Amino acid sequence: MTDPCALSPEPCSLVIGSRGSQLALWQANHIADQLRARGNEVSLEIIRTTGDAMQHLTFAQVGASVPKGMFTKEIEEALYDRRIDLAVHSLKDLPTALDEPFSLAAIPARADPSDAFVSVNYENFASLHSGARIGTSSLRRQAQLRAQRGDLQYVEFRGNVDTRLRKLSEGEADAIILATAGLERLGRTGYLRERFPALILCPAAGQGALAIETRSDDSATIEALAFLDDQPTRFAVTAERAALAALGGGCQVPIGIHCQPSLEGFTITGSVASPDGHRMVRATLDHQHRAAPVALGQKLAARLLEQGAASLLQSLPTFPMD
Repeated sequence: MTDPCALSPEPCSLVIGSRGSQLALWQANHIADQLRARGNEVSLEIIRTTGDAMQHLTFAQVGASVPKGMFTKEIEEALYDRRIDLAVHSLKDLPTALDEPFSLAAIPARADPSDAFVSVNYENFASLHSGARIGTSSLRRQAQLRAQRGDLQYVEFRGNVDTRLRKLSEGEADAIILATAGLERLGRTGYLRERFPALILCPAAGQGALAIETRSDDSATIEALAFLDDQPTRFAVTAERAALAALGGGCQVPIGIHCQPSLEGFTITGSVASPDGHRMVRATLDHQHRAAPVALGQKLAARLLEQGAASLLQSLPTFPMD
């Protein structure tokens, strides 16, 4: 059981829980370094999650058995049992509603939220020849890209970033789609050819953002993390997650939601597509600073539902998006 400091900003002794993937460890160490720079003692505990244990299965094999919080459940159990003091997640992996004992203590400044076109031989998505193979297991990515290029083959592609890049270099696909932020964090941008704009490929809610989760009653750790919280990022991702929740979505549906600062306040864009890409609804709202982020997200969801999103969401397979 950990024993964080009694008062902040006095230095604390903190244990971070993290998945064991290369990207997850980069993210956890990134936060650990910032905490150590403020005099805190920080250690890491690697926790294997249900999602990690299922990495060898295709999403077609997993199907409807995908559990809620497949990449977070075991980490939250360690947090609840006080074996760790905080968890560093990719925000898009978190369910839109946290269980009552937990809080998002900090959401640091967001990295590039876009999806990236990654290829050895092709300079951009438009240059792909008809019949080219695109590696992605994300239903969200597949659905939106099929709407642009229905003449391509979309093939199952799982594994961590290095595994997917290796498969690409070995010719298992002509191109793959990955989150730009992950490639940049790991310094693996050599084959990054194009960053998709949100109006072409709308990112997953929370993509590019980290979430630092704590116990709601752990005021010392929450105070120690306060300096990491970035308010514009928190506003944007709160609106995105509110829209996703209002649409009844999680990581299992082809919904893209992206909110970003604008001259007037924030602009939020959402898209819902059928898996084959033949039908898509999209909406964009501009927002003044006065409105709350949850209200903005709910307003976007209502607009998408008015345009027919509900019928697209009713009969979808429950495969993870990303």
